[in-house]
Amino acid sequence: MPEELKVLKISGGNALLDPYVIFEQIGLGVGAKMADLGCGAAGHFVIPAAKIVGEKGAVYAVDLLKSVLEAVKSRARLEGVGNIETVWSNLEIYGATDIEEGSLDLVLLANTLFQIPKREEVFREAVRLTKKGGKIAVVEWGLLAAPLGPPLDRRLNKDAVRELARASGLTEVKEFKAGPYHYGLIFSK
Repeated sequence: MPEELKVLKISGGNALLDPYVIFEQIGLGVGAKMADLGCGAAGHFVIPAAKIVGEKGAVYAVDLLKSVLEAVKSRARLEGVGNIETVWSNLEIYGATDIEEGSLDLVLLANTLFQIPKREEVFREAVRLTKKGGKIAVVEWGLLAAPLGPPLDRRLNKDAVRELARASGLTEVKEFKAGPYHYGLIFSK
């Protein structure tokens, strides 16, 4: 098995995504408060986000699995990053995430929506946490044949994501290519 596929098998689809390129597209900056909903154990986006926002910013790593949150805490300690707070939450329950309502500059949903049946609730929760003028960014697998990733029938096409965002009262700001197999959409509250 080629080395890059071994890495992907271990770390999942996020290995195909450069968080710094994605955060540049989104416009994440120093002092921002953001949350990665469905962050995953590797902290693939959380650690770089914490480095970008700096000590005056804050990053919330949110996941349903407590073991994932422990792994993120451990990696943050190893990397010497102290501005990450882990939050256990079921994103499919509106109001369940223990982050102040309307306090975030950015909510990231990366490789998350295709895994969750109640996507409308996830969007409602993301909107609840985002401040007026804040952004919600979605990065998902594209609908193209790939040697890896979820089955095509589990992936969301861009229009389905746009409809979820519109139904949540969001306005599309930008679409971008997030990686060889992923797209990105940025919405504003």
